[in-house]
Amino acid sequence: MRAGDRPILVMSLLVLTACASQEPPTAPITSLPRALTSAESRIVQADNRFTFALLRETLGREPAGVNVFVSPLSVAMALGMTYNGAAGATATAFEQTLQVTGLTRDEINASYRGLIDLLRGLDPTTTFTIANSIWYRQDYVFDPAFLQINRTYFDAEVQGLDFAAPGAAGTINAWVSDATAGRIPEIVDAPIPNDIIMYLINAIYFKGTWTHRFDASRTQPQPFYRADGSQVAVPLMTHGAEVPVRAAGDTVASVLDLPYGGGAYSMTVVLPAQSRTLDAVLAQLTQARWDAWIAALDSTEITVFLPRFTLRYELVAMDEVLKALGLGPAYCDAAGAPPDFTRMDPSGRACISEVKHKTFVLVDEAGTEAAAVTSVGVGVTSAPAMFRVDRPFLFAIRERFSGTILFMGRIMDPTAP
Repeated sequence: MRAGDRPILVMSLLVLTACASQEPPTAPITSLPRALTSAESRIVQADNRFTFALLRETLGREPAGVNVFVSPLSVAMALGMTYNGAAGATATAFEQTLQVTGLTRDEINASYRGLIDLLRGLDPTTTFTIANSIWYRQDYVFDPAFLQINRTYFDAEVQGLDFAAPGAAGTINAWVSDATAGRIPEIVDAPIPNDIIMYLINAIYFKGTWTHRFDASRTQPQPFYRADGSQVAVPLMTHGAEVPVRAAGDTVASVLDLPYGGGAYSMTVVLPAQSRTLDAVLAQLTQARWDAWIAALDSTEITVFLPRFTLRYELVAMDEVLKALGLGPAYCDAAGAPPDFTRMDPSGRACISEVKHKTFVLVDEAGTEAAAVTSVGVGVTSAPAMFRVDRPFLFAIRERFSGTILFMGRIMDPTAP
């Protein structure tokens, strides 16, 4: 499941890293360039509901001590493109899984188009890219309207390939690597299976410098207390002084919001109360509780200690997670009626063969770098004064003004690969 370096939540792809030469802007960003439409606001809320459902299902399938990091936004966008090819009961399964029931297909597509345009370039001091692509077996006939819809609304690059050629997987993986600044070098295995006719891929990359950078000279090994009571030494970062942040807290957890660049993006850290475990907090985590924490965040100045860590994660049980969330009718092995992707494939033989999800995150003194990739393979049938993060914690990377959650995860041991 995990390869190399590796933290928490997680939806395609995304990457975050700090750039030491970049200075924070003199004028903070205080709002979006325009107000969200009603449909865009509903899509953000739907994506966030999907976030917590995806995280809960993922955590339930991982060992208790494993770090997890996912990008719900990446998964939602890859599935959103695929949804444009679905009809009938299969489309209903997508709507229920993505929690967009009540929105029309046109509203969903237009809302994703609007969010892509809003999030790109929102903060000139922070790098955030969303890239979508569709790669199809060049000798297979797809509905041109399906391809054009995804070009228009998801800004998808669409290309036919000879999937039987030795370099086909390498061509797709080169696009993935480029879209994630090399942090996720591949998502498609070679050779491409004979029954795969299309890959729909989302990649997300994020690189942000802390508005108030940590002082690298003050980073020292300090104890981190694992859930089982054992200790491990981790590099704990601090600024050497109180810094402006936003914080909140209740009987369940303390919450810290650390801004990047001009303040449009932030890292939100949820540290369980001393009397509670992270598992207990996660068991109670709902969108309503999350929204209450975010609404309660208030400006303050405190001393912060945060682990430095790197994490690579692959959600190997992605298909099982999505089936548990309601997408089973879209898979090739669906029981009962066959999947209906006739809006994509007029022959009616298309179905989801596999969904893959990989992420990367690096958190250091300068900032954060994060990346995520989600690939849908289509086949055919036949606030305290001191906030010391020294025990398991939850964290998210989000855009503050729209409320869009880009990544979410848990860290059980910052030293784990």
